[in-house]
Amino acid sequence: VYCDMETDGGGWAVFQRREDGSVDFYRYWADYMNGFGNLTGEFWLGLSKIHCLTKGRSNTLRVELQEFNNNITIYAEFSRFNIGDNNTEYTLSVGGYSGTAQNSMYLHDGMRFSTRDDDNDLGPDYSCAIGHTGAWWYRGCHVACLNGQYFQTPVNNANGIVWYEYNKNYVVFKFSEMKVRRNN
Repeated sequence: VYCDMETDGGGWAVFQRREDGSVDFYRYWADYMNGFGNLTGEFWLGLSKIHCLTKGRSNTLRVELQEFNNNITIYAEFSRFNIGDNNTEYTLSVGGYSGTAQNSMYLHDGMRFSTRDDDNDLGPDYSCAIGHTGAWWYRGCHVACLNGQYFQTPVNNANGIVWYEYNKNYVVFKFSEMKVRRNN
């Protein structure tokens, strides 16, 4: 696990990072369950590991995003964060927003994780993971997805690394990081 000991007092276990598009995130269930990438670059730690980090305790999720044009970094913290186990298809529990990024996770609370080969969103005739080329806790479909396609420029595209509520659009971000720490 990569630990962030600098941000807001430290103690964060980083479980997702996007920064340059060097790792393909359009992957299958087994990849998202077990993890992929490189802890010093782009990676997804793995749903099974994230579950182990969050089970049976109170946690905070911190999401950091950086814009392309002006390198502004924004963040969202959620004082309630847990991931279920494989039997629940890693259901997301998230709430208690604070920060500068606005809350783009409200729609995803209570949702099961979806990948290109395991569609768990609420849409009966459409796979959000396939349609938006990224795995996430889709409802039908999303206002946030940090595992979408990496774009090298700030395009407006819902298939990218997006956090809709920040500017009420799908302009993609050049950097994202998700991390968790235990609440005191």
